Amino acid sequence: MTFLKRRIFQGLGTVLPNAYVQGFVTPSLYQGPLKGVCTPLFNCYACPSALFSCPIGSMQHFAATGKVPFYAVGTMAVVGTSVGRMTCGTLCPFGFLQDVLFKIRTWKARLPGWASYLRYAALAVLVFLIPALTRVPWFSKLCPMGTLSAGLPWVTLSESVRGLVGSFFWVKIGILLLFVTSSVLAKRPFCRAACPLGAIFSLFNRGSFLQLAWNPDTCTRCGKCQKICPVDIRPDYKPDSAECLRCLDCTRCPSLKLTTVMNRNPFNVPGKEERGESENLSGVPA
Repeated sequence: MTFLKRRIFQGLGTVLPNAYVQGFVTPSLYQGPLKGVCTPLFNCYACPSALFSCPIGSMQHFAATGKVPFYAVGTMAVVGTSVGRMTCGTLCPFGFLQDVLFKIRTWKARLPGWASYLRYAALAVLVFLIPALTRVPWFSKLCPMGTLSAGLPWVTLSESVRGLVGSFFWVKIGILLLFVTSSVLAKRPFCRAACPLGAIFSLFNRGSFLQLAWNPDTCTRCGKCQKICPVDIRPDYKPDSAECLRCLDCTRCPSLKLTTVMNRNPFNVPGKEERGESENLSGVPA
């Protein structure tokens, strides 16, 4: 997938799930049959134009009611085992926004490696544990995507909603501004440090049907793949990394290629037996 094609897919992932234009005209929420379908990306249920449900919102709802979200979990499992985190890299609207914000010319920073563990904490605590204990979907209440696509539009469209605005709304605005500002300075901070949906999909990266393959025989270790990577990783070090979004920007390098789990050697690189080499435990030719 070329860089331009990915931008087109990201645009479609933003527009198509939010094509209920009447929601902004009336204003109202779409309540048709499509609302029972979970998208494999962040798409706030309460957005006036939303046609589908957010999988994280669905999971919280079932956690708060003490039931198992079989449908939402099944949807995520099918997507994850098929493409890993590819929907994060090619469709997600909030990921698209972060990519655009990072293009702003300013001083840049890098997130520490431990930040990636925070998204698993968000999944366990804010999506499952606290909703189960309080019966309140706390992640949805704090979600910056929800504030951007639902909170702000409703405050703008509805006088009655504006009358309900209190201090908690400004906490939500603060969280949104935190991630908007940090997205200018670092690559995809929300995806890497706070997104519970990304945490779920990342569990499937290593065993998903689609895989990223690396050719060590042609790689020069120039590091250009990291420079263009939207999550600042080195796919030549670990092609099946849980951090990889499978955006495929790095496949512009001939040493990286999209493949399948059934074709682990798409470059037809000879094995060490064919090369007449042996390797010690460190992976360095003896």
